[in-house]
Amino acid sequence: MNDEEKGTQFLKLIDDQNNIQWKIIAKLTSLISSEWNSEEFKNELKTMVEEHSEITKELNSLDDKGSIL
Repeated sequence: MNDEEKGTQFLKLIDDQNNIQWKIIAKLTSLISSEWNSEEFKNELKTMVEEHSEITKELNSLDDKGSIL
């Protein structure tokens, strides 16, 4: 992957990461409002955190020389 492709992918992943972070905050707020009693919210939050982790790993893998952008 050339630098331009890496840059484009990096920006897409940053956008994806930002979107999932806002979803995590919204779901966490809902879970708190339910007084931590919603298994559905807990499971959705777990899935979103896993997705965030995967995005972060992918972002880190783009920086194979420690010099992305």
